[in-house]
Amino acid sequence: MRPDAFGYQLAAMARVCRELPGDSTETAHLVGLVQAASDAYRTRDAQLVVPALLAYAHYLEDELLLNEALEVLETVLRVGGDTLRSSDRVGARLRAARVLRKLNEFDAAEEAYEEAGTLAAAGGDRHSELLSRIGRANAVMSRGNLQEATVSLEGTLRDAETSGDREAQARAHQVLAVVLSVRGEPSEAIPHEWRAFELYEDEPSRMRVLSDLGIMLLRVGDVRGAECALTQVVQHGASQDVVDNALIELMNCASYKRDRVGFERWREHCVARQAKMPPNILMDFLLKDGIGRARFGQFERADALLANALRIAENAGLHEFEFRVERMKNGLRDCHQGCEGPLVAATEPACDSEAVREVSAALANLAP
Repeated sequence: MRPDAFGYQLAAMARVCRELPGDSTETAHLVGLVQAASDAYRTRDAQLVVPALLAYAHYLEDELLLNEALEVLETVLRVGGDTLRSSDRVGARLRAARVLRKLNEFDAAEEAYEEAGTLAAAGGDRHSELLSRIGRANAVMSRGNLQEATVSLEGTLRDAETSGDREAQARAHQVLAVVLSVRGEPSEAIPHEWRAFELYEDEPSRMRVLSDLGIMLLRVGDVRGAECALTQVVQHGASQDVVDNALIELMNCASYKRDRVGFERWREHCVARQAKMPPNILMDFLLKDGIGRARFGQFERADALLANALRIAENAGLHEFEFRVERMKNGLRDCHQGCEGPLVAATEPACDSEAVREVSAALANLAP
């Protein structure tokens, strides 16, 4: 490259950035990235651009621009090369693994988690090693191997407690709660989820936990507790996927109660965000919309929505969800026969778990 070529490129990028909306978060990231690239070129230190790249990747992930986030993380590893600090090398691989898992690229995700864990162990980074084990267990769960995921997480949780790693404990509790819920044991999962909420110190993680709690509480029939948790997420704000899930579950809570007005109100919020939903969340929205339609007796509409959800699950390789949607579709006829009378609001079954009742009471005491 000619000595002045980079200067021309830098000036061109700066002009493009000036043309972007000034009040955009992404614009701020791009302006910072251009400045960091200038500093890195001037000092011949590629490390200077890494923090800006990692911050931009995190923003893209929160906005569910997952392929773009992965490209930025791959750029971090390529630009840094052998000179990349050990902590950045491990951190970039952990983030890439998480993005790959969200993209349902489970083979690549597990490989990235393994690489991150090996690098962390070699560098004496116990915290990152624990996080890599938790991440890999999460990927294993996504494949449907719930037993292996449970055993791995229980062992990791014990190690995190022994080392006094508060964040690793929180993450282990959170993922273990999800595994137990998927196994059909929501009452056992809820106390783990609440413990994660207590251990986390950052707001985004706490909001993600509340979103999961809302889903689990609805499964055990505690609609009031579920709505309390989910409303907190919507009011406080969170990353797009967390808010999407909260809105979908609030819609689900409304149809569970046979609240037609509430169902339509939350559904409108979901539709407004539908274009940016990744396949797994979009599939869940269509599924819950279909369930709601069936609860209100609109069975033809429900069948069409479930068919659309099934098609998305098949195309995205979400096999566990395929089976779930197929069961729902196959059960629509029985549901139709059982719902021919007038609509009656669903009653809330009493939960026989004292631990769950304690969590529900604690949620009610959260600040509005």
